Amino acid sequence: MKIALVCSSGGHLTEMLLLMEAFENHEIFFVTYDHPTTKQLGYKKFLIENIGTNPWKMIKASLKFLKILRREKPTLIISTGAEISVPCFILARIMGIKTIYIESWCRVVHKSFSGKILYYFTNTFLVQWPQLLERYGKKARYEGAVI
Repeated sequence: MKIALVCSSGGHLTEMLLLMEAFENHEIFFVTYDHPTTKQLGYKKFLIENIGTNPWKMIKASLKFLKILRREKPTLIISTGAEISVPCFILARIMGIKTIYIESWCRVVHKSFSGKILYYFTNTFLVQWPQLLERYGKKARYEGAVI
């Protein structure tokens, strides 16, 4: 299976790297922000400009994601956040690519910005704290924590 791992740098990347054992025997690639820590990743990667909440940068990122997804043809996209996953998951939904979103471990009580949006666009929505289940609703699942 070919898996795209989409996350921002920092804590979201740290959480994704803690999951690497689960991706053994699968072809993977990262889509993440162009940052000194991500440039050193020893995996196939696509680095994009940090989009934050800028609508214009979201559109530019969407075009880059479209090129990457068409070229790489992943079977599955997994994200630990944050906003970088929004344009990617919306495109994945349109293209029929399965997605898994893992809400950040630091989100114990409140929903994240990206989680609020991606709850509606992802196939599987995981939280790392059981108390978030009631905040998100029926689609959310608790299977344990990454950390």
